[in-house]
Formats: sequence, C-alpha cells, structure tokens
Amino acid sequence: MQVDFYQLTRDPAEKVLPFIAQRVLDDKGRLLIVSDDSAQLDAISSSLWTAKADSFLTHAKSGEGDDTLQPILLSDQIDAHNGARFIAFADGNWRPVEHDFDRVFYLFPPSHTDNARSAWRNLGESVERRYWKQDGGKWMQGP
Repeated sequence: MQVDFYQLTRDPAEKVLPFIAQRVLDDKGRLLIVSDDSAQLDAISSSLWTAKADSFLTHAKSGEGDDTLQPILLSDQIDAHNGARFIAFADGNWRPVEHDFDRVFYLFPPSHTDNARSAWRNLGESVERRYWKQDGGKWMQGP
C-alpha cells in the first residue's frame, strides 16, 4: 500500500480532488472519497461536476443510488461499496486503513500537521509513504 500525504497550503481539498480523481479514472481505477463533513462532501461533489470544461467526473454520494456502479463514491464511511482500490481522506482526519486499498490520499491543512506526522510514524514498514506540498500552482514531492 502507498500513502500520499498532501499538505493543503494553497487550495482546499475540493479543488485538489478532481485532479486526483481524474488520474485514478485514467488508470481505470475507482476512488472512494471520505469526509465526516457533509458540507465538504457537497463542495467536492460540485467540483467534480465542473472539473472539466466539456464534461464531468461521474460520481455519487453513498446511498443515493447503486453505489456499486459509481467510479467515484463520496462517503462518511470507509466502505468501498464501489470496489475502490483508492481512497482519499478529504477532511484532514486520518483513519486507520486496512491493506484493502492500493493507495491512500491523505489531504490535510496545516492545522492537522501533527495528526499527519503521527499517522506517518504509525504506518508499518510495509507501507510506502510520500509527502507532497504545494509550491505555487504545482505539487512538489518533498521531505
């Protein structure tokens, strides 16, 4: 399993997630986006609808239809009813993750840096970890 830590210093999760989601879909993957904040899930949904000028990124909130059909599923639970092998924690809260996922995207604001450091330390040796930070309009892998 790989865990990517994204420190959000410029853009909020709802602006970053459409790019991550598009890359997952381009690789024929499925994504589960988790947040305890229903308003944030609404904002993420809106950004997925308008992510591309000529179309949208197909998604739904868990329980609002057949979850198994959704390439991108928004939820407040870590239940990949859509068969996702990729998961994104959008609200800055780390959750323990089983190795059911190939990759975890942990997006956190500066106010959650201590939580991110703790999660980094507590991940087992079998987990590949990467840290990403915003540098202007780009993401840079950093120490």
